[in-house]
This record gives sequence, structure tokens and C-alpha cells, in this order.
Amino acid sequence: MSDEQAQQRGRHPRDPATAGAPPHDPAPQDSMTTGQQDGSSTSHEGGQGRGPRPRRTGLRRLVPTWRALLGTSLVVALLLIGGFVTGYTLVHIPPANAMATAQSNVYFYADGTQIARDGEINRENVELTQIPHTVQRAVLAAEDRDFYSERAIDPQAMLRAGWNTLTGKGRQSGSTITQQYVKNYYLGQEQTVTRKVKEFFIAIKLDREQSKSDILKGYLNTSYFGRNAYGIQAASLAYYGKDVNQLGTAEGAYLASLLNAPSAYDVTTRPENKAAAVARWNYVLDGMVKERWLDADERDAMTFPMPNTARPATGLSGQRGYVVQAVEDYLTGHGIIDDNTLARGGYRITTTLQKPKQDAFVKAVEDHVLSKREKRRHVDRNVRVGGASIDPATGKVVAMYGGIDYTRQFVNNATRRDYQVGSTFKPFVFTAAVENGSRTRDGRRITPHTVYDGTDQREVLGHYGPIGYAPENEDNYSYGSITVRAATDASVNAVYAQMAQDVGPARVRETAVALGIPANTPDLTTSPSIALGVATASVLEMAEAYATLANHGRHGRYTLVESITRGGEEIDLPRVPTEQVISRKAADTTTAMLRSVVEDGTAAAARSAGRPAAGKTGTAEDDKAAWFAGYTPELATVVAVMGQDPDTAVQKPLYGALGLPRIGGGGPPTRIWAQYTAAALDGTEINDFDLELEEGVDLDDELLPVDGYPWAGDDRYEQDEREEDEDVGVGAPDTRNRSRGPTGGRTPAPPAVPPTAPLPGNGAPTHRAPTGSAPRVGGVMPTGPRTGWPLYGSRAPHSSGGTDRGTHGRGGADGAAPRRGATERGSGQPVPGPGSAPRHR
Repeated sequence: MSDEQAQQRGRHPRDPATAGAPPHDPAPQDSMTTGQQDGSSTSHEGGQGRGPRPRRTGLRRLVPTWRALLGTSLVVALLLIGGFVTGYTLVHIPPANAMATAQSNVYFYADGTQIARDGEINRENVELTQIPHTVQRAVLAAEDRDFYSERAIDPQAMLRAGWNTLTGKGRQSGSTITQQYVKNYYLGQEQTVTRKVKEFFIAIKLDREQSKSDILKGYLNTSYFGRNAYGIQAASLAYYGKDVNQLGTAEGAYLASLLNAPSAYDVTTRPENKAAAVARWNYVLDGMVKERWLDADERDAMTFPMPNTARPATGLSGQRGYVVQAVEDYLTGHGIIDDNTLARGGYRITTTLQKPKQDAFVKAVEDHVLSKREKRRHVDRNVRVGGASIDPATGKVVAMYGGIDYTRQFVNNATRRDYQVGSTFKPFVFTAAVENGSRTRDGRRITPHTVYDGTDQREVLGHYGPIGYAPENEDNYSYGSITVRAATDASVNAVYAQMAQDVGPARVRETAVALGIPANTPDLTTSPSIALGVATASVLEMAEAYATLANHGRHGRYTLVESITRGGEEIDLPRVPTEQVISRKAADTTTAMLRSVVEDGTAAAARSAGRPAAGKTGTAEDDKAAWFAGYTPELATVVAVMGQDPDTAVQKPLYGALGLPRIGGGGPPTRIWAQYTAAALDGTEINDFDLELEEGVDLDDELLPVDGYPWAGDDRYEQDEREEDEDVGVGAPDTRNRSRGPTGGRTPAPPAVPPTAPLPGNGAPTHRAPTGSAPRVGGVMPTGPRTGWPLYGSRAPHSSGGTDRGTHGRGGADGAAPRRGATERGSGQPVPGPGSAPRHR
């Protein structure tokens, strides 16, 4: 390089220190680089270097740089792509699973004795051309409306389903029809990550190798529809008795609805779920209209197509089918096994049922109901019986009666939820009062001794006066001033409706739910009518609630399954924890008062069990059902006799059934309970209740001897008692508190006293003379000492139980109605027939 060129470049040709470096940048380039790398500054004479990059401090240190994000994203993308390629390469479409050779499920009693075997596969494959287009589209509207346009996997739906499940909106599926078909045909129903991964890749491969039509055909031939029916052809025969090619659009929409919940939406086996099934059916049809697969006018003209009554296999006759159905509902309802997996079979299920107790229940129903039916009495064909018995200490169901025969009456009367429970609900009102320390409107604490006004059709009073609700007492009988205990013995509606208002209907409902009544029970309303038993809990659910009372307020959900295995491997069952849901004193004080119902109230027939017992009778609206819910320290059992037309399934009154003018809770239900309880506990030690009562409660002090009632020494009562004891088969000692005179006869009735003074805040008690009888003692009914009961007719006609209809409904009698013309036990008065004017002594 010449000197002139060097000068032009700003360098002195003869200055070795600056040779090769720019005049304004004394630091060499490599020094700049080094300075930048180690974060230090470099300066030289005659110039200044670049400053260091500032350090990241505070929260900024936690935020990754864009270079880190980019690098991480690339790594994740490469891993996902690699994983996808690997999975797609390694996972092959397997051969079909062995559904066609699925095993039966076997059910056992607790002692290992076999109850039943089921699980035979019912399936017939058909071509897609045999399935009407409207039926195909109904299935698509129900399960996957974008089936023909979407890919095998819908990531958006899967993410949405996962999010909804995590956020508590219910367990949902994001599976397409292709994924469901893969699960049904190639894999299984196990909820594992491995199965999900296989399902993902097989569905993608299958979508590439098979047409949409082939996949839909496979799906329709493998899906489970309930009633042991696999595939649309078997379902069509099971529900409508016709081949699939004869199905109409409405029928196809119902079968499509079943895919979502086969057990829950079968309206003949679960009539209480009909509203939900119809809603699902409407959803399917509306979806077809939205997708333009169905004309709106045609859809509007459709009515819900009721399926045929299910026809179970004869191997499930007698009580076996009811047990199998109840156990299946328990397993699927508690999320232990789903419908499809259970239907595949191979399970050995040991129940909590005890064969001796189960046999004793069947015999008691035979002796007190079935043997008394006669073909010439048309009403007898309407009689149904349901029962359940629970060990209070463990929550185990030890016996259950579902009906006369599973192959003849398919609905399980022990688990159905469509009959009012009547006055068996009243103890929950009193329990809520004690638990919450409730008081009457005038400030008196509610105890068994609290006096209420039992006047018929007395309007319930709220904080600001009458609320427009005035329930009738049975046979419109007015009791006047009456204690809570006496009102419980006689099941006085006017008292309990007012008590529910005083406690607060919401608190009553809360207590009932805590005891074991499901919160979703129909008609479990927060109004005073809740006290009269308008709710429609099942027999099994009522038994659970009464078992909580028997267990001193400790509640545990009932269980029907002791153990379950498949292929020698035991399936985990959910633990059934118990907790103190109400105080022991609240539960025990209720028990003490319910003992009085057995000793001196409407459940006198329960004494023949020969055990200390507590319980409550009840009658549904229009005498369509009669109940008894009772317990000993060892066993809680509920029995209901129901009326239902076998042809139309419409609930019917029980007037005249079994040759009785009326069937009350104190009649056949209590007698079944007593015989079963005596047999179930035979050979075991007789234990009394160990009770801790609420402070200030002394029921023994209030108890009047039986001899003190107005029918003392009445020959007609003695005769009626002998006849009833012979009918019930009483052989156990009488546990009632009797007082005898010096000669061993009954003591005379106590003298009459004037009616009590008006009750503060509750209005003056009205002692109305019964219809057709002359008033006594100056036009009012005289009352007995301490209890305030009216002496004449102190127990309501037929020992009535609850009014269970709306505002002015009249319920049936809780007591057993004797023969027409005979005297009612405990009243010494002629018994009116249905519809006749009540007569009181």
C-alpha cells in the first residue's frame, strides 16, 4: 500500500502503533469482541469503548428471552412430531375384541351363595342400508353432527371436554363417533392413558383405511343400548319389538337418546327419569331440524314413542332380577363400572344381602299381602310391595324386596321414586326442630311436650300471619290442644305443618338431606307441605335416612356390594365414610318419640316383633301407598304397599284391596315389618335403645297408660284386640305400659277436664265434635290430663296418618282398617267405608 493510500485511509504510514486500526477506534476489533463477551468495558488512550449490557434483575429474570422461547418451541415441536410419528408407526389396528364371547356376570349373597347369573350378549349385525336414513341421522344428531365432514379426531372437542371436566361442569366426552367405534370394537372401556393413546392413533389410521359409512355401520352394530342389547337391531327388537328397518323417526330418536345413558333413560324401568329421557329425545329431534335432516312441521307433530315393557330373561325371576338391577344401578351410579364395561361381563359380584333375611322378607310379604289377594277382587291386581332393610352400624343393605316377580313386574318397588312417602317424613321435621333449637311463634322450645293446636284445616301461621295453607287432618278430625308427642302418635297434619313453618322449611329439607334423602328427590320442597310427605323418595332411600336415626345421627351411604372381582383381580370399591350429620341428642330424642308411635300410636302392630322398636306410619295422597318405616337398635327397615294399574302403570288408590276398606301404614306394611324383623333377628340378643335425650325431655313422665284412654274396659275393644292379635300372630310379650286395678281389670278412664286455654300466638284450640255425634261436656270435647288429648276419639279414626295432598288434600289412614262394621282398635267406634262420613265415639 502506498503512503498516499494510507493517508487517504486515515492512517500514518510510519506509525506502527496505529497500523491497521481506524483513527477513532483505538481498540482492536478482537478486543471489542472480547469486551462484549465478558461484559467489561475496554478503553484506550484517545477513545472510549461500548458500555456493558445491563444485568436482568427482579421478575425480569423469570421471563425467558425470545431466543429461549423460540428454542423451546422448536424442541417441543420436534418432540411432538417425533412422538406422533413413533406412535403412528408402532400402534397398529388390532383384531376385534372378544365381545361375542363375553362372560356372564355372577351375583352372590354375602355368604357366597349364588343369587343370579346374567350377561348373555344379545346382538345381530345389520348392513347400513337396512337402517333408515332418519335413524342414522338421529344417531348423528345425538352423538356427532359433523361426522361426515370432520376428521377422526376433534382436538377442539377433546380440549373442551377436558376443560369442562376439570372445572366441575360434569364428566364429558370429546370423542368422535370414530373414536367411540374404536373403543367399542377394538379396545375396551377402561379409563386409562394407554387406552386413550391407542384410541387416538387407531382412529386416525382407521379414518384413512375405511369409509365413513363403514365406520358408522360398525358403530351402530357395536354400541350398547341397555336391556342387554348390543347394536341398533337388537335395540329395536328390545324396545319396540320390530326390525330396525321398520323404525320411525321418533322411535329412532329415542334409541339414539339411549346411547348417552342406557340405564337412566329406559323409561319403563326408571319411570322417575322420564322427564330427562324426553328432554334428551327433544334434543335429538331439534338437532335434526337444525341440521336440516328433518322438516320442522313433521318434528312438531311427533309425540314421545313409549317403548315396550322390558322382558327380562326367566333366569332372573323372583327377587333375583330386582337384586341384579339394583346392584347394576349401584355400580354404575357410583362410578365404579360404567354400563358398557359391566355389560361385557366376567365380573363376580358379592352383595351385602344375607340370604336368611332375604327369605324372611319374601315370606312376610307372602303371608300378609300375596296370600290375601283374590282374583275376584279386581283391585287386588293393583297391589305392589317394596321393602329394604339396612344394618345401621354399617350401612349394608341386608335384605330387599322388589316385587312379586321380576319377569312379571319389571319395576323395582324398592328403588322407584314416584310414590309419596306420606307421614313417614314427619320425624325429620321434629329432628330438625331439636337439631336447630327451634321455637314456636310465641317462643316456646319445641320438644315432645310442646303443645300445639291440632284443629283440622287450621291455617298455618308465619311471621306476619296466615300464609294461605290449611292442611286437613285425616277424616277432618280436630284434636284441639295436643302435645307434639301425641300429635306424632296420631299423625296430626295441622300440628306438623305448623311445626315445619316454625322450624323453617329450608332447615327441614336440609336435615332430611343430611339424614340420607337425596337432594334431587322430586317434590322435596321448602314449604310447610314438606312435613306431610309429598316428596317421592324411594323405599331404599327412606331406609337409609331411618338408619341414620337408629345410628344416633351418624350417617353413611348405603352399600349393596361387598366385593367385586374380574379375572381374579379385585376391583376397588369406594370407601363409605360415616359422619355425625346431626347431634346424637336430636336423633335419640326423635327415636324416643317414635317409640311412642309403636307403644301407643298408629304402629301398634309392630309390637309383635317382640323387640324394642321405633317407627312411623304414613299414607300417600288418595291412599295410593301405605308405609311403615321402623327400626330396632340392630336393623332399620321400610315397607311400602303401593297401588298401580298393571296395564297402564297409573297409580291407583288401595281402597278395598286385600278385602280391607282401606290400607293404612299401620296395617299390612307394619305387619310385614314385624314378622320380618322378628325372623331376621331371631336367635340374637334383645337390646334396648341406648338414648341420650335433649335436656328437659322425659317421655316416661308424660306417658299415659293404655288403660287411661276412654275405651278402657270396653268389651268391643278387648274383642277387637284379640282378633287382631290372632291375625298378626302375636306371641311376643306386650311391651306397653299398662296399669291394672286391684282385680286385674283395666282402670277406669280419667275424669274429664275443661279444654285448655288459648295458646299464645297459635289461636284458641277448637275441640270440634265429630260429624254425626252430639257434643260432650258443654259442647266441647273433654281432654285428658297432661297430654291435652281429647278423651273421646283421642286417636284419629283409623289412627290416621298424613294428609299428603297439596293445600286441602286428605291422606289415607295409617292404622290398619278392620272389617266393615267392626270397631276400630283403640277407638271402640264403627269404621266408615271409603267416602262415608267419619264417625267417632
